[in-house]
Amino acid sequence: MTNSNLKIGQVDLIDDEIAEESIAEEIERIKLERGALILAHNYQPPIIQEIADYVGDSLGLARKAAQTDARVVVFCGVHFMAETAYILSPDKIVLLPEPEAGCPLADMADPESVLKLKEENPDALVVSYVNTTASVKAVSDYCCTSANAAKIVSAVASRKVVFVPDRNLASYVSSVVEKEIIPFPGFCPVHEGILTAQIEQVLQEHPSAEVIAHPECRKEVISMAHYVRSTSGMIDAALSSKANEFVVATEEGMLYPLEKNVHGKRFFPPAGEHICADMKKITLTKVLKSLQTLEPRIVVPDETRIKALRAVERMLELG
Repeated sequence: MTNSNLKIGQVDLIDDEIAEESIAEEIERIKLERGALILAHNYQPPIIQEIADYVGDSLGLARKAAQTDARVVVFCGVHFMAETAYILSPDKIVLLPEPEAGCPLADMADPESVLKLKEENPDALVVSYVNTTASVKAVSDYCCTSANAAKIVSAVASRKVVFVPDRNLASYVSSVVEKEIIPFPGFCPVHEGILTAQIEQVLQEHPSAEVIAHPECRKEVISMAHYVRSTSGMIDAALSSKANEFVVATEEGMLYPLEKNVHGKRFFPPAGEHICADMKKITLTKVLKSLQTLEPRIVVPDETRIKALRAVERMLELG
C-alpha cells in the first residue's frame, strides 16, 4: 500500500491505519465468538466509538446494559459505568479494558460523607448521580443521570433532596425544580474548567453560534446556554435547532458524535483544552486483549450490589 513518493511520516500513518483496521476486525471476530456487546460513552476516542455496538450517555448505556442478552459486556468508559452494568447484570461478564480509567468526580464522594449528610437531613431523600461508586449508590435512595436528574428529583417523595456528588448539576436541578436541594461539594474537573470567557472567545469568531452546555458546567456557563443537555441530548438539540454553528461546553470527545450524527452543521469547543484523560485510556489494543482474556472483570460484592441496585432500578422505573 506504500509507494516511493510517500514520506516516512505518511508511511507510518498508513501503517498505523492498517494496524488499527486489523485490530478492529479481530475485535469484531472475537466479539461475535464471545457473544459480547461493546458499549462506549460519547467521550471515548472516535476509533473506540466506531467499534462499539452502542454509543451514548450514561442513561443510554445503563439501559443497554440492563436490556442486553449478551453474555459479555465490554464497557468502554470509566469505572463507575462498568460497575453500574454489573449491578444491573451480575450474571454477565463485565469487562473494563483499562481498570485505571476512573472518574475524579465519583472519587470525591464516599459513603461516610453521604450518610453524614443523610443524618443531618433526616427528612431528605438522597439522589445520587450515576457518576458515583457502587458503595455510594448503596447508601442512596435513587440514582439519576444528567439526562434525567431534574425528572428524578421532581418525582421523589420528599420536599428536600440531598444531591450527590456534583454541585453544578445540583445547582442546575435546583433552578428547574421547586425543591430544596442540599448539594454535595463535588465537581467534574473538566466541566468546572470551562469558563464563560472561553465560550465568549469562540463566539467572537462565530457570533451566530448557539451554545449547548452540559449541566455539570458552572452556573454562569449554564446561564449563557441556549440548550442544557446530557451528551446524547446535545445531538437532539443540534438536530432541532435552526442554527448552523454551535459552541459545545463539554468534554471535547463529544464533537465526534455530533459531527457524525448532525450533518451540515459545525461544532466548536470552548477555547482551551477540555479533555478527560480517564476517558482516553481505552485503546483498541486494550479492548482486544480484554475480549481475548475476559479480563479485567468488574465485580461488585453482593451486599453492596443489592443495595445499589435498588437505587438504580428506581431511576430506571422513573425514566
